[in-house]
Amino acid sequence: MAPRFDRLANMSEPGLSLHAELVAMARESTARAGAGFIASYALSFLGLGMALFVPIQVLLAQQMEQIVPANKVVALGWVTGIGAFVSAFAGLICGAWSDRTTSRWGRRLPWSVGSAIAGACALVVLGRQHSLWGVTIAWCAVQFTLSAMLTALMAVLPDCIPVPQRAMCSAWTAIAGTLGIVLGTLLVTVLVSGIDRGYIAIATALVLCMLPFALGSRPGPSERPFQGTKKSRDILHDIWTLRDLWTNPHRYRNLNRAWWMIFLVQLGSAMGTVFLLYFLRDAVHFEQIFPGRKAEQGLLLLVLVYTAGVTVGALFSGYVSDRTQRRKRNILFATLLMSASALALALWPFWLVMVGAAASLGLGYGAYVAAEQALISQILPSPDAFGKDLGIFNIASSMPLVLAPAIAALLVTHLEGYTFLYLSTAVITAGGGWLATGVRERQ
Repeated sequence: MAPRFDRLANMSEPGLSLHAELVAMARESTARAGAGFIASYALSFLGLGMALFVPIQVLLAQQMEQIVPANKVVALGWVTGIGAFVSAFAGLICGAWSDRTTSRWGRRLPWSVGSAIAGACALVVLGRQHSLWGVTIAWCAVQFTLSAMLTALMAVLPDCIPVPQRAMCSAWTAIAGTLGIVLGTLLVTVLVSGIDRGYIAIATALVLCMLPFALGSRPGPSERPFQGTKKSRDILHDIWTLRDLWTNPHRYRNLNRAWWMIFLVQLGSAMGTVFLLYFLRDAVHFEQIFPGRKAEQGLLLLVLVYTAGVTVGALFSGYVSDRTQRRKRNILFATLLMSASALALALWPFWLVMVGAAASLGLGYGAYVAAEQALISQILPSPDAFGKDLGIFNIASSMPLVLAPAIAALLVTHLEGYTFLYLSTAVITAGGGWLATGVRERQ
């Protein structure tokens, strides 16, 4: 094995000093993480996946049907769009604050556990709202708290997981998050009835999934107190004035390329899935092909196929990426597979093609996420700002959720319909993969 100091010959950012690189290396975790720790870490993402996405897919939609039945689609779009905007900047602010936090439990655990509890309370309050404004405000509170939890959990990867294990650990978190959506949907549609009870069930699952990680977590090497930590009275001023939240894109060109890579891939993924139900009903004509069955049933089958694909793709990519330490190659192959899936939907809008595309899209997305998170953890410039920098990348993941519905609607209604939508999805996703080739990895 080559010495770790070999990477100094090819520093990830030309603007970084040798001292900063040495500090980052010294504070990286080298002890292998145990299976129990990784399992509890992944379980927290399962609960987070439930809490973040099940309300959007099921519970919020049901609330809009009760509150504004005539304009439910527009209302749901506004509520989720505003929530995504709040989420994007909540991760940045809370990530920066967690960087400055010192406690006997480390920097991240107080934020991840505290945000989980606050998010659970916000979910319960959300279930009791009966007005559009009440739902909007409560959903923003949910998005703020859960975005803070997500950023804190993401920072655990570079804090506590050694480089040779990061892709595999990312694979398990991706699988857990995707599985959480499926299990959460079954929970609120089969096992629990009623909107308020559904929110209570999701909130309870969130806290229970977080509990093993909270009880078994230990601070990592980069969580040790370090010189330069500001006093608590200075933290609020820095956040209020946005001081130290800005990362110069010219100095950190590597981060800039990686940010746009994530943005384009997530935008392509969101554009390709936002109108999938309508595509299944109006372009594939599922209900005519299978009389007596609804398009929602076909969509559920596609989700299950997609989830299986994510599981296989993430585990395979995580294993290969950690063994070879070649993250970019996995990302490139994964995005090309995702682009090919979208291209197939554009050219052949048939049911069997959709099933195959769901499987290949899941394989590609699982492979992409496993390698992407490991790659990002290796190019962050300073351990003192892991939370803040990951908050910046959280914007790249969240903003496409705001933009994708509007862009997709424009393409479908004013251009060539679903064909042009999926052609655009293929091009945008491939563009994100191409940007990955310019990101410089630290070995």
